Amino acid sequence: MVRDTPTDYWNDSCAIGELEYAVARGATGATSNPSIVLEVLRKELDRWRPRIRQIAAEDPTCTEVEITWRVIEEMAVGGAKVLEPVHRAHGGRGGRLSLQTNPANYPNVDRMLEQGLRFDRLAPNMQVKFPATAAGITALERATEAGVNINATVCFTVAQAIAVAEAVERGLDARAARGEPIDTMTPVVTLMIGRVDDWMRVLAARDDIALDPDALNWGGIAVFKRAYAIFLQRGYRARLLAAAYRHRLHWTELVGADAILTMTHAWQAQFNASEIEPEPRIDVPVDERLLSELQRRIPDFVRAYEPDGLAAHEFERYGASVRTLRGFISSYHDLLSAIRDVVLPNPDVAAT
Repeated sequence: MVRDTPTDYWNDSCAIGELEYAVARGATGATSNPSIVLEVLRKELDRWRPRIRQIAAEDPTCTEVEITWRVIEEMAVGGAKVLEPVHRAHGGRGGRLSLQTNPANYPNVDRMLEQGLRFDRLAPNMQVKFPATAAGITALERATEAGVNINATVCFTVAQAIAVAEAVERGLDARAARGEPIDTMTPVVTLMIGRVDDWMRVLAARDDIALDPDALNWGGIAVFKRAYAIFLQRGYRARLLAAAYRHRLHWTELVGADAILTMTHAWQAQFNASEIEPEPRIDVPVDERLLSELQRRIPDFVRAYEPDGLAAHEFERYGASVRTLRGFISSYHDLLSAIRDVVLPNPDVAAT
């Protein structure tokens, strides 16, 4: 796929071993979020436990929040190091590690921007993730103007993707107007297509809608293809990225796009071991019968699919957004708890 089409792929994790596997097979970037960091910490606890205790010992006044962000940042820097050769080979336009701002700050422009500017300074090949909430879009516009390579996350709808792309355009134009460089800036708009499908399934079950089961596998793909066509037509400089894979169609139906597909290690291994020959299918439309059923039966699909389906103030209240924000915030608190268990272990359980 990466040899024969303009489609790139990223590793959906900052775990070093998984990232090295991906880079060896052509991956040009990686993503991270609180759920991913927690998963990496659990997988690599033997490695991280002594480092966490060292951080705490070096400054006994460090709070668990401060220690947690030290760990998150160090994981990101380690992943960015693996990607440095890719970054150099692509002239600064690839090989970036995406690091997410605190998900609990989704309504606060200043806090997200402050953290995003800090992340940008951690390594030359950082990409900073902001949520596609109303506040997040304002923050990422300002960050873009400041020279930060952004990646919009918590994004599920064509309307959100367009709003992010327009904000990026304003940020790039303002930067260029001051004579500041934009040639190595590679802003990304992530559409979490698997979570779109998840939300359609929740609605179908909640509202007792008897849908063709095949239709529930195509909602996220339809949203991505609609957004991709609009991005091409309008010439947006941000690049779309498809995330949150649930099945192989999330891979095969998007091949050929000048876009990015981010995959977990498990999906990469499965796809690499398959006999599927990826062929360009980004221009193949979704079956009109399945698309029509989603449009007729699920109003929230229409809100996701239509370019004017949501107003900016509705972004963070859209069902998939709420579910994902709650999940990311919960994972962040679980991560804090995991750090606490190392720094301040529970005396009621056996010491480790």
